[in-house]
Amino acid sequence: MKGEKQVQSLFFATAVLSAIVTLLIFVFMVVLGFPHVQSGSFFKLLVSPWSPDQGLYGIFPMIVGTTYIAALSTLFAFFLSFGSASFISVLGPEKPANVMMGVVQFMTGIPTVVYGFVGVFLLVPIVRELFESGSGMCILSASAVLALLVSPTMILIFCDHFSSVPRNYINAVDALGGTPVQKLLYVILPSSFRGMVTGLILAFGRAMGDTLVALMIAGNAVAVPDSVLDSARTLTAHIALVIAADFESLEFKTLFICGIVLYGFTALGIIVIRLLTQSNGGQR
Repeated sequence: MKGEKQVQSLFFATAVLSAIVTLLIFVFMVVLGFPHVQSGSFFKLLVSPWSPDQGLYGIFPMIVGTTYIAALSTLFAFFLSFGSASFISVLGPEKPANVMMGVVQFMTGIPTVVYGFVGVFLLVPIVRELFESGSGMCILSASAVLALLVSPTMILIFCDHFSSVPRNYINAVDALGGTPVQKLLYVILPSSFRGMVTGLILAFGRAMGDTLVALMIAGNAVAVPDSVLDSARTLTAHIALVIAADFESLEFKTLFICGIVLYGFTALGIIVIRLLTQSNGGQR
């Protein structure tokens, strides 16, 4: 009993420390970005273009680029992940499904920069030749690589929730002579819906927070894109590119606004997940 209480205390202290660190990071960004709030330029920066030559340091193009790339990559990843998870958990033969699961688990450990190199030297030339427009470093290329990056995590989440469906439901379908497809459509998917939404939101957050893929493949154009074949810059790539600027410059101080926006998007995703969990009675 004493050992259990010590372990519980350790876990509780770790959770409290994590919450404090997260809160301190947010406070740090708010304090350093406060001059923009105090001067009334905070909301102006959110809707203004980025043009340092004209004294404009708005991050609106980066917000749009981040949203486009994260949303499109999540869409690609969803179809890939849903198909893969369905094959692994329900539709596929046992041995091929196990092999595929091993591949997915291996993919989670591949460094992000490897995906970036593959995208630059393989996907970008294909997109450039296929559409005959631009350099190939665009929203479409970055989204495709990001989809491959976030898919393993989403697949594992989907598989976990598919396997958590009560066994008596599965046995009932088998007893009635239902096919694997019917089992998936009428039993597993309705029971796993909230878990799938959770995986979708987490994947969107992962895509939004990635830096290297967007930095290497999206083209880093500081203009609002008109199509998926246009280059764009994400908030994370913008932070990485501008962070070497003079610490006292307005250009550098706008990075904390980028951090606050990213933090806000992440917090919103977590709130949605919490609400989904509570609406499901605390169950997956």
